[in-house]
Amino acid sequence: MEILKVSSRSVPNSVAGAISGVIRDSGVVEVQAVGAGAANQAIKAIAIARGYLAPLGIDMICIPAFANVMIDDEERTAIKLICEQR
Repeated sequence: MEILKVSSRSVPNSVAGAISGVIRDSGVVEVQAVGAGAANQAIKAIAIARGYLAPLGIDMICIPAFANVMIDDEERTAIKLICEQR
């Protein structure tokens, strides 16, 4: 499964395009975000991506979960949003 990492400085429209492309190709993608700002941008991108995919007849769902990631030799908790075709 491909992993897309989102930061608080990510542009939601660009991330949405990446999400849409991966969903069209493989049907599933994991979006990771660490922190409130990054989670906000990720959620916006997922909402936009649903709009991109809907005219193609693709209904995308999102399953939220937690993940532990290493950043600068420090373990952090990330939100992972598993997006897939329904």
